[in-house]
Amino acid sequence: MKFRWTWCLPLIASVTLAACGTTGGGGASKPGPSGPAGDTNSLTAYHWKLQQAFNPAGADDQTWFLDSTKAPIELEFIEQRAVVKNLCNVMSAGYSVEGQRLNVQRPMSTLRACADNQLMMLEQKVARILPTTKQWNVQLPASTAEQPRLTIQFIDGTRWQLQGSPTPQTKYGGKPERMFLEVGPERKPCSAGAGRHQCLQVREIRYGDNGVKTYTGQWENFYSEIEGYKHQPGISNTLRIDRYKLQNVPADASSYAYVLDMVIGSAVEKPSK
Repeated sequence: MKFRWTWCLPLIASVTLAACGTTGGGGASKPGPSGPAGDTNSLTAYHWKLQQAFNPAGADDQTWFLDSTKAPIELEFIEQRAVVKNLCNVMSAGYSVEGQRLNVQRPMSTLRACADNQLMMLEQKVARILPTTKQWNVQLPASTAEQPRLTIQFIDGTRWQLQGSPTPQTKYGGKPERMFLEVGPERKPCSAGAGRHQCLQVREIRYGDNGVKTYTGQWENFYSEIEGYKHQPGISNTLRIDRYKLQNVPADASSYAYVLDMVIGSAVEKPSK
């Protein structure tokens, strides 16, 4: 017996992150003048994970973190939107930069239900503070052994310090191709290179501009991995993927890097009674 749920299907036709519902309004703003770390490229070139937070009095504030098993809050600045990940829902908000000033609008959010009350409370707290963003500063590393650091200060004096890792576009270069893959519930044995492996089972999905499915491909072995995707046996997912063309790859290696952009639908397989 198969139980299916799907959410936010209007997202599939959009290149930018849209939302099924909102916790506020406001569209994207055009970027402003260069920021204090040179220009806004230093802001958009990295994924930013929250490493430390301080309350208005300057003391360490652990209320922005859950237990060690939960990933910290992550920010991305992409396509003129600030995107917040690792909460119950994905939030996004238009933003603009004016020198050291960072203006973030009221965020929009998907409306996925979440059984983790602590995570939901953290999500609501993040949604409240984002529009009060005041200043930003990026410290770029002096060597490849270090990572960049983003500091964000809010109007009430709260301060976040975030650590950066390169975005796929920074890492791989060039503009990705957007595609959709349905991933089957189970891996299957396959031959890859000199050995036997367990391959994901995938088929390509295509959608029209109105979000209606126009093509479903055949199931086939997927010999690569999808960066950012963790497969759970028994669950199939429809994924929005960014595919990057690689340069100077070995003859037996994939010519592409596949990066998860979003899970847009899921299906849970359960045995029939």
